[in-house]
Amino acid sequence: MSDDATGRRPSIRDVARLAEVSHQTVSRVINNHPSIRPETRERVLAVMAQVQYRPNRAARALVTSRSQTIGILSASSTQYGPASSIAAIESAARERGYWVSTANISPHDPDSIPAGIAHLMAQSVEGLVVIAPQVRVFRALAEQQLDVPYVTLQSTELDPQHALSVDQIAGARLATRHLIQLGHRWIYHLAGPQDWIEAEARMRGFLEEMSANDVPTTAPILGDWTAEFGYYAGRELLRVRDFTAVFASNDQMALGLMHAIRDEGLDVPGDISVVGFDDIPESAHFWPPLTTVRQDFADLGRRCVDILLGPADGSDAVVAAIVPELIVRDSSGAVSPI
Repeated sequence: MSDDATGRRPSIRDVARLAEVSHQTVSRVINNHPSIRPETRERVLAVMAQVQYRPNRAARALVTSRSQTIGILSASSTQYGPASSIAAIESAARERGYWVSTANISPHDPDSIPAGIAHLMAQSVEGLVVIAPQVRVFRALAEQQLDVPYVTLQSTELDPQHALSVDQIAGARLATRHLIQLGHRWIYHLAGPQDWIEAEARMRGFLEEMSANDVPTTAPILGDWTAEFGYYAGRELLRVRDFTAVFASNDQMALGLMHAIRDEGLDVPGDISVVGFDDIPESAHFWPPLTTVRQDFADLGRRCVDILLGPADGSDAVVAAIVPELIVRDSSGAVSPI
């Protein structure tokens, strides 16, 4: 039984009448509400299957146990890295015939994490990607009991069994080594915010590379990822110009820093070299074009989907660490005397 004699598709009220329940109960079954008794749920699902009732993707998932949907739990979809990761996962999922549903949570609100997970689970997602760059999110996530395959981006040591990451430490070491090889010995680091996993890893990479080359270090300057902070930090640092190069933890802070340097009548890289991280699309068009570390977000998206669904080509397990690439442009050059 599907369409009736008039060609009308069965409605939620038809299902309710045949299952001898209210239409609100059918709605709760469709949305996987926990208050429904198992026997009631089974009776409603059986009627839905009998009449081929398909109101939406959620109902189809409940009847067939396959939603063809991957969930993304995101704690910062506005920053370039997380936003690019989401876009890459969506693209890779579409190539495999899947859709993506995203739940945005607040890293400052612990209650939003289980609420976001519940929202995605109600859609019967077949796998979950967690893009939550803050440490506190992973602490809250560890308390959840997930019953679907999931992968976490950039969590590294916080959730090693499920982690997929670009090697942020290696990327930071590439950037720092590049400056050292150009002869720089007085190098500052503009770090990202505390509690951000990538910021911590990039800071570690900077400090490790400086130590490995016996180059003295100063305390990294904790920023907030914005060009405004890069400009402010640059103006403050240039009050006492005791450095010849800066490795900024992202390209936006590098942009603000270069603005401050030019406002002081100095040249990049003639007076001060600058290296960023991320290779945002605009970085090739900064003045001068920015030397930076590129992350392959398209590859990251493909690997996320392959981990959840299995490799499309039937190959072996997916490598869980991606090595970034240093892109050398005109913002870095040989050291000049202070």
